[in-house]
Amino acid sequence: MCAWTLRLIASAGMVCLAIQPGLAQDEPRLDRIAQAQSGLAPRAPSAAASGEAGLVARANEWTVGLAGGTPSGTFMRFAAEIARNVNQAGEARVLAVVTPGATENVKDLLYLKGMDIAITHADVLEHFRNVEKIPNIQKRVNFISELYVSEVHVLVRSEINSFKDLAGKKVSFHAPGGGSSVTGPILFQRMGVKVQPVFIDNEVAYEQMKTGEVAGLVFTVGKPNNLFTRNKNDHGFKFLPVPFDNFTDLYLPTKLTPEDYPGYVKPGETVETIGVQAVLAVYNWPRESDRFRRIGRFIDTYFDHFDNFLKPPYHPSWKTINLAADVRGWNRYWAVEAKLKQLMAARSAGAAKARGGDAQLAREGTQRAPGKADDKERLFQEFLQWSKTHGRR
Repeated sequence: MCAWTLRLIASAGMVCLAIQPGLAQDEPRLDRIAQAQSGLAPRAPSAAASGEAGLVARANEWTVGLAGGTPSGTFMRFAAEIARNVNQAGEARVLAVVTPGATENVKDLLYLKGMDIAITHADVLEHFRNVEKIPNIQKRVNFISELYVSEVHVLVRSEINSFKDLAGKKVSFHAPGGGSSVTGPILFQRMGVKVQPVFIDNEVAYEQMKTGEVAGLVFTVGKPNNLFTRNKNDHGFKFLPVPFDNFTDLYLPTKLTPEDYPGYVKPGETVETIGVQAVLAVYNWPRESDRFRRIGRFIDTYFDHFDNFLKPPYHPSWKTINLAADVRGWNRYWAVEAKLKQLMAARSAGAAKARGGDAQLAREGTQRAPGKADDKERLFQEFLQWSKTHGRR
């Protein structure tokens, strides 16, 4: 090889060695250039890369997702109130999520990442057993406690005087996935009346009732609901009575009064209807899972702070809730059973101490398993009263 060729190769090698450190130092700039040329936005540094791994862990450690409902529904109000009461800085956090409602909330428990608890209606299990047919639904989804009773509101135009008058007419069963979309078909099937079901938001359905496009709507929601209370009812709409005799296996008897809806129910009258039990549901997480650890903290906080729900500004229906009550067709989450036992044991031990340290009574309270629902509720309410005067354990 000639001398000048060797000199050329050597010079090229020196140039490469000289610029190599510069290339290494400028890799971020070259990366940005490559991203710009490819049309991609610059990549943001991660929280971990920014030295915030500890903040990430703390933000997620005790956080659970709660499937609520539509913004105008009672589900979402209760979800927001649960979050307000349960959220304790660094100890528990509930993310209340706007959702379509009852059936979608159960499916979120089953399939949506980060969703651990949900508000739904007791009759959704009937729907999932017979309509959508989700296998083993009763074992996979349990309940933490009953909530309020959602009244079935059947609002109709002024010319409608009975269910038979709705035959062949359009009736809104609210948006798909909500509780009304489950209860509405059951209601009309058992009443023996065929209607044209439409599945639209009841806010829209109410407006369409004014023009006659829709003859009525079904809204399964806790009373009083602001869809009705904020509208002055200038069109003479009214609620149809629903006979309880056709629904004793799934629902409860209830009524709508002038105090609930002064613009819709005449003074001195009541409208008999049926109610659907609202339920605080939970996915049946196994004991060894990380999600169970979070749910266990939620259950502790929910029960330990429950007496806050009984005072303003919380919804007055909290006062009607029986924490120890069974829900027909549902299984109570095993961790809740354990919590009830713990609370009753603490109540018994506290009562024994107040009476001079009756150790035998305290031992019996610790060993006693929950009995009838009424007994469990009585004991729990006594515990709540005792905790107010003696402090929490």
